[in-house]
Amino acid sequence: MKLKKGDTVLIIAGKDRGKRGNIEKSMPQKNKITVTGVNISKHHLKPTRKNPHGGIMDKLAPIDASNAILVCPHCSKPVRIGYKVSTDKDAKKKARICKSCQGDLS
Repeated sequence: MKLKKGDTVLIIAGKDRGKRGNIEKSMPQKNKITVTGVNISKHHLKPTRKNPHGGIMDKLAPIDASNAILVCPHCSKPVRIGYKVSTDKDAKKKARICKSCQGDLS
């Protein structure tokens, strides 16, 4: 999965299409992400001693990572992600780059 926690993404499919937000949680094994302000569901609470009236709480639900695209911090456009491997002999490092402006996304 190419998206990481802290990335700004644009939602491209689903009921929240067109919204932007930061990734709060990334689940690479399930290919899911949790984005602030996107896919909010209601969770009903029973009355307890701490909360005697109960209530309804908003809860962030994960969405599939394929429904979001990264927004480049340099060119502020939704872009695809590429990788660039450094040619250093001692330590080869793989960095994420923007396919549009070739800017570093790390």
